[in-house]
Amino acid sequence: MKSQILTNNLQLTTDNFEWYEANQGYLSSALAVVRNALAEEDVNKKSPQLMTPLPHLAPPALITLCDTFDLSDFERGVLLLCAGMELDASWGPLCANARGNHPKQPYPTFSLGMILPGAYWGALAPTAPLRRWQLIEISEGAALTLSPLRINERVLHYLILGDKHLDERLRGIVEPLAATSETHVPSHWQLAKQVATTWIQAPEGAGFPVVQLCGDEVGSKRAIASTACKDLNLNLYIMSAGAIFSLRNSEINDLLRLWEREAILTNSALLLDCDEVRIIDPARDQAIAQLIDNISSALIITSRDRRRSLQRPLINIEVHKPSAPEQRQIWQNVLGETATSLNGNVETLVSHFSLNAATIHTVWAEARGKSKIENSDNSELSTILWDTCRSQARPRLNDLAQPIEAGSTWDDLVLPEAQRQVLRDIAAHVRQRAKVYEKWGFGNKGGRGLGISALFAGASGTGKTMAAEVIADELRLDLYRIDLSQVVSKYIGETEKNLRQVFDAAEVGGAILLFDEADALFGKRSEVKDSHDRHANIEVGYLLQRMEAYRGLAILTTNLKNSLDQAFMRRIRFIVQFPFPDINQRAEIWQRIFPKATPTQGLDANKLAKLNVSGGNIRNIALNAAFLAADAGEPVEMKHILQAAKSEYAKLERPMTDTEVKGWV
Repeated sequence: MKSQILTNNLQLTTDNFEWYEANQGYLSSALAVVRNALAEEDVNKKSPQLMTPLPHLAPPALITLCDTFDLSDFERGVLLLCAGMELDASWGPLCANARGNHPKQPYPTFSLGMILPGAYWGALAPTAPLRRWQLIEISEGAALTLSPLRINERVLHYLILGDKHLDERLRGIVEPLAATSETHVPSHWQLAKQVATTWIQAPEGAGFPVVQLCGDEVGSKRAIASTACKDLNLNLYIMSAGAIFSLRNSEINDLLRLWEREAILTNSALLLDCDEVRIIDPARDQAIAQLIDNISSALIITSRDRRRSLQRPLINIEVHKPSAPEQRQIWQNVLGETATSLNGNVETLVSHFSLNAATIHTVWAEARGKSKIENSDNSELSTILWDTCRSQARPRLNDLAQPIEAGSTWDDLVLPEAQRQVLRDIAAHVRQRAKVYEKWGFGNKGGRGLGISALFAGASGTGKTMAAEVIADELRLDLYRIDLSQVVSKYIGETEKNLRQVFDAAEVGGAILLFDEADALFGKRSEVKDSHDRHANIEVGYLLQRMEAYRGLAILTTNLKNSLDQAFMRRIRFIVQFPFPDINQRAEIWQRIFPKATPTQGLDANKLAKLNVSGGNIRNIALNAAFLAADAGEPVEMKHILQAAKSEYAKLERPMTDTEVKGWV
């Protein structure tokens, strides 16, 4: 099939009137030969002669069809017998009166076809070309030799017109791949060339190797597939994997045979879109594997994860976003002269956002719509570009993690100065990452350990999440929470897959990742006793590996620092201990807790600080008190806070002492 499809591409175009005339003449002469065989009483009488194809034109469709599907002279005769019946009404009586056609039947049958030269029974076997490629159809019910034969309508149109439109039965299942706006970068051009070379260099008779393009870059994968096919003069059609999930095995095989016939007739390859199919349903996975194993025409699979087949090897090609230098060049091409006036902000965008060419073009189009570029100063334009990049990077991560609105600032954070300084250092590392790693060369020392990681340890409510919000606010980056206790799966390999999806999506925008409940995965390791222990260690190792390579900031939080493995702790760049606030810190929190717009009266921060609770509890009490005061139509007073505090203590299942609330009301 490989040589048939690629050879068909070398034929001359059929898009001209001269070819149509020559094709009609040749087909008519071929039909005359078969007609004569049906009507001839004297078998020794000379039959009509076939026209000689014109050498400067593409071969007639009949020759191409017979060569493509390797039809014997007898199979060719049966096909023409069926075609004649559709093209000329006089063939009905001719069939009825033909010798050997008993009882007389005014239509082609296999029994009638047996009078043609070179007849043999195997031509009508299900695996023989006529039926395997659905060139003819057999009516059910009667005996095989007496069953009416009919040429497939799509094949008939091909014989007459050289028609290269797909069979109508594939409509809605297989569609032409729409043109993509994706701009190729050098690395993607190389991948397209690799796909084309893989097919060209495959051993003759082995068919087309199945190529699987893996990764999250849907547009880039399709553009690569389209370019590879264009280089080989192949048309490219796309089919969603979901189209086969409702089909039985026999229906999938019928679909494959039909497609493979069309692939040959139209010089086409198929792109099987598995990008939105997760490998979690064995039945669906089996259906996809069946299609892969049984198709012999050119097939490209696009999938976020590597898929397996049951029998055929897959050539896996990872498709990544453009490299940093390629993205830099795309930005410069898109921005034009504006790039030089941004004072290095292009480098900042490349450092924090990993975008493909199509997204960069979209960002620039949106930015131009938000501001009159010619009248904008550099700082305004840089801000617009940054914010637009952030919005473009969010969609996939929003489906995988919980976004946190970074509404806290340094003024809201009450911590000892030592801890505040470490947090400022963390922000500086993220902000200066590009300069230190790229311009100053530290990135050339290897990728391991270049990720910026931090562990925030402390009791619930001591400010761990707020600290992450403060850093996100200062850096103007998105913040996402991932609950590790929910990510960890009992199924082998699922935890790594879940983590990979999160990190891959986050890489696009350099978002800050806040992993809660780190002790769910990083508890002290015990002796490895079984496969589950080994699997747990693999999960830990995978997360650490991704954190160390992540281009953004990854923060782990825990309430139980002492339960964490020391080997893991050594691989974290920053460790911040969040202490339980003392009375002075609690007073400071109370002084800052109410927004300026909140009416208050007679509040005493020093008295309120005697409540021995964390900052998180203080916020809960303040918020509850505000609702109580609003409902009473009063400003927030000590009595409202007292009522709210009692509710919070009840929730904590703790008694409130007289010392804590002495002199409040």
